[in-house]
Amino acid sequence: MVKLLVGADVSKDFFSATGLDKEGKELFSGTYEMNSHGFSEFLKVLSSHGRGLDQMIVAMESTGCHHINLFSFLSSQGIRMVVVNPLLISNFAKLSQRKTKTDKKDALTIARFLLDHHEEILQFSISQHHQDLRDLSPERESLCHLIPAIKVEIKRVLRTTFPELESIGNLYSGVMLRFLQQYPPARLVRGAKPKAIAKALKGPYVGDKRTFTAEDIVQAAQSSVAVVSPAIEIIVQGKIATPLHLQERLEELTKLLTDLCKATRIEDLEIL
Repeated sequence: MVKLLVGADVSKDFFSATGLDKEGKELFSGTYEMNSHGFSEFLKVLSSHGRGLDQMIVAMESTGCHHINLFSFLSSQGIRMVVVNPLLISNFAKLSQRKTKTDKKDALTIARFLLDHHEEILQFSISQHHQDLRDLSPERESLCHLIPAIKVEIKRVLRTTFPELESIGNLYSGVMLRFLQQYPPARLVRGAKPKAIAKALKGPYVGDKRTFTAEDIVQAAQSSVAVVSPAIEIIVQGKIATPLHLQERLEELTKLLTDLCKATRIEDLEIL
């Protein structure tokens, strides 16, 4: 039995949420950051207003890819999620004559839409797509926790083999990680030709905005205070391979979730 109905209005950096009880009484309304801290705070609010996560349902509009992170997180907690076509919410708002345009009002409108139609929504059979969403979400959340932990380890060991890199550029960009696979210590950079270093920094790194040059890295290596340790260099190479693999896996799962959200999105309900 559903006891808490929540509407979430998601944007790139923030999301607003409003919760109603089954009688339509507003229980809470707030705005949260689109990051792990914001998600955790929101989960605390949900838990404080419901007897169990299985007794609530959260609805959100499909917003390109912005809603996927929140959707994945809440699904992994066992919360029933619904993705709704924005046109349905827009038409519902017009019919309800609610014209105020604020994030709070948008979240409230989605919650009221859910209140009016949750019985119809809950009657939808659990398809394989829905089961896939439930299976993929915990896996994706696990990767989201693993990647930051590995990055911390990379920074720790690089402070031994090439500490100056941290001030040159983002250690975790695709271009930097792939460069470090070839040249993990400063000593290898010192022994390489400048053209080889420049070549290692080139590639189809979509989304990487490089703010440094090959010359910057060469100069840093020449004056580096790095410790020469073959053992640590091997450790660095192994650790760098891990986030690259995990990031590719995360992107793959994110795409699958995005496609499944589209496939299971509530497209049409008869709104009188």
